[in-house]
Amino acid sequence: MAWRGHGKKEPVVGIVGMGYVGLPLAMQFVRCGARVIGFDIDPPKVAALNAGQSYIKHIGAERVAEARATKRFEATADFARVGEVDACLLCVPTPLGPNREPDLSYVLNTGRQIAPHVQAGQLVVLESTTYPGTTDEELKPILEAGCGLAAGKDFHLAYSPEREDPGNPQHHAGTIPKVVGGFTPECRAAAEELYGRAVPRVVPVSSTRAAEATKLLENIFRCVNIALVNELKTVFDAMGLDVWEIVGAASTKPFGYMPFYPGPGLGGHCIPIDPFYLTWKARQQGLETRFIELAGEVNCAMPQYVVDRLEGALAARKKELSGAKILLLGLAYKKDVDDSRESPGYVLWELLEARGAEVNFHDPYIPAVPPTREHAKYQGRRSVPLTSDTLRAHDAVLIATDHTSVDYAAVVKHAALVVDTRHAIKSDAPNVVRA
Repeated sequence: MAWRGHGKKEPVVGIVGMGYVGLPLAMQFVRCGARVIGFDIDPPKVAALNAGQSYIKHIGAERVAEARATKRFEATADFARVGEVDACLLCVPTPLGPNREPDLSYVLNTGRQIAPHVQAGQLVVLESTTYPGTTDEELKPILEAGCGLAAGKDFHLAYSPEREDPGNPQHHAGTIPKVVGGFTPECRAAAEELYGRAVPRVVPVSSTRAAEATKLLENIFRCVNIALVNELKTVFDAMGLDVWEIVGAASTKPFGYMPFYPGPGLGGHCIPIDPFYLTWKARQQGLETRFIELAGEVNCAMPQYVVDRLEGALAARKKELSGAKILLLGLAYKKDVDDSRESPGYVLWELLEARGAEVNFHDPYIPAVPPTREHAKYQGRRSVPLTSDTLRAHDAVLIATDHTSVDYAAVVKHAALVVDTRHAIKSDAPNVVRA
C-alpha cells in the first residue's frame, strides 16, 4: 500500500491541535512547501489563525500571516476535512490524572473525531508524549473501528514524538531531528518520507513502542538530573556553598559532565508529567521505577523549600510571612515564554497564601492568569506593573522565572528583600537571598 502523499510536490498535511507543538510544526511544513490544514476545537484559535494572528509568543504573527497569504495554511474546527489530507498528525495534550495516572482522553477523543474520515492510503501519526503501547493498543483500535480500515494494510500508522523547546532560538521545528516508529515497516517509511520534507534528519526506530519510549527517556533523563542538582542545592546551601558557582565550575570539564540547573520546582507540560507515564506502565508489569519516583519527590519538594527559605529571610528581618506582601516575579514555567502550564509559580503562590501571605505577580509575558486545570481560583488575576512603587510596596520579591527582559538591577535597588531561585541576580547585594 502506497502512502497517498508519496512523491507529491505539495502534500496536504493535517495537524490536530494548534498549540505549542502543533502550530510551530504547521509553520515548518508550510515553509517546506506543504499545504497545511490546522484542526482545533477552540473557535477563537481558529479565528485568530485564519486572520493571520498568533497567540504564541515565539511564533510571530507575520509567519502566520505569510502562510495565510500564500494560501498554504488554514485553520478549521471541521474534522470532516480530515478526508482531504495526505497525513494527519495528532498534537494534543497528555496530562496526568489526580493520582498521577495517564490521562489519554485528548488522544482517544481526537482518534474518535478523525476516525470516520480516515481514508485508504492516508498516514496518521501520533506526536503526543505517552507510554509505550499507546499508538498500537489504544489509538489503533479506535481508528480502525471508526473508519472500517486496517492499519498497516489500508492506512499507515506511526508515532513520532514532539521535541519542541519553546523559547529556545537555537532549536526549533526546522532544526531538530525527528524520531519515527511505524506500526509496520511500510508505515515507518511513509512517516520518514513525510518528515524528511520538513526536518534535517529523520531517525527511524523499530516500532511505535520504541519511539514512544525514546521520548520518555529524553524527559526522564532531564527530570532525574534536575532532581539531583535540586537536592545538591539544599545540601550546598546548608554548607554555605553556592550551587550556581559549583555547577559553573564543573561545567568547565570538557567530558563526562553535562550541566543542569536548580530551580523552584519543575514546570511545563513535559518534565513534570511524562516520567509518570512510564511509572504507571511499569506498575502494570509488576515493576518499580524508583529513580523516577525519587526524582519526582525531590522536585515536588522544591516549592516548599523555597517558601521556607523566604520565611527564614523575612524572620531575619523581624518580619513574619503571615501578613507579608509578596511579589511573585515570573509565572511562566521557564524564561521568555508565555506558557504557565504546570508552573511551580502556582504552587509557590498557594503555599504562600496558605501561610497567610498576600501575593501579587508580575510576568511580562502573562498579562492575566489563563484557565488552568488545577489553579482555577487564580484565573483572571492580572500581572501588576513592575515599578519602583510596586517593588517598595512589597515585603519581598520572589523570583520564580528569570525572564531576560526584567530589569533586575532595579529590582535589587527598590525591593526590601529579593529571594532568587534562578540565579537571575549575579551580584551579592545584602538584600538578595538565594533559594
